[in-house]
Amino acid sequence: MNETQKRILALKAEKGALILAHYYQTMDIQEIADIVGDSFELAKQAKAAGQQIIVLCGVKFMAESAKILNPGKTVLLPVLDAGCPMADMITPDDVLRLRKEHPDAAVVCYINSSAAVKAVSDICCTSSSAVRVVRSLPQKKIVFIPDKNLGAYVASQVPEKEFVFYNGFCPVHNGVTLRDVLAAKEAHPGAKVLVHPECRPEVLSHADYIGSTKGILEYAAASGADEFVIGTEKGVAERLGSLAPDKRYYVMTDRFTCSDMKKTRLSDVLRCLETGTYEIQMTPEEISAAYQSLDRMIRVP
Repeated sequence: MNETQKRILALKAEKGALILAHYYQTMDIQEIADIVGDSFELAKQAKAAGQQIIVLCGVKFMAESAKILNPGKTVLLPVLDAGCPMADMITPDDVLRLRKEHPDAAVVCYINSSAAVKAVSDICCTSSSAVRVVRSLPQKKIVFIPDKNLGAYVASQVPEKEFVFYNGFCPVHNGVTLRDVLAAKEAHPGAKVLVHPECRPEVLSHADYIGSTKGILEYAAASGADEFVIGTEKGVAERLGSLAPDKRYYVMTDRFTCSDMKKTRLSDVLRCLETGTYEIQMTPEEISAAYQSLDRMIRVP
């Protein structure tokens, strides 16, 4: 552990803060976090937190979600411009238009979205909970926003429902092609292929396992296989190298890097704890409007 990490841990203890980090963060950030998880796990932990200060090492929509679920607490995002291109692809007006076009549908909103979009949706979901969330709804028609790839995967798992998709996507996952997965399988013929459902359907069709970040981690750690092609952000392969170092992990393509998730540095976390920057500010009205869709997601068994 380096000196910056030690200073962060000391300040965290002094201020009674909780540090949450996404799996896509660099390993030195994950090492100083109280909890490392995917977006679903971080959303649940944020709500259950006893601490009054939450430092969210991730991107803005995650910090907004933590604030919505904890309106009386201080939520800090170490890097203010750590955003999500997918979240920027859809606006509340887009959702309202879809509602008018499909009045009998439930609007299911992937958590990778702004608070304003969550506020005009019926329920949120994450990649780990999306299938359960859709199955829990009484409506037979689902408007799934904004990720068309995750939506298509959910539709394949819930064929009894009708789906309408918005043309949004994660640029990192959507940018991976059939050629990439076939090349990885050829280079590592004995490896299991584990893929995130934000990838294109033709990439998913060659997977041995399709699942959330947490699901991929748990599958690889528990599997009797010892070689894996990891079809999601390279931070997951790095995490697996730490959790189960006796196995081998190959990132499907070197383009599997989320630049926004990699913006956070230890120096940013230290400054965040020292100065209180950057605090997520939302009005009570904004929080109230977005709360229901997130809370409904967390309540789905």
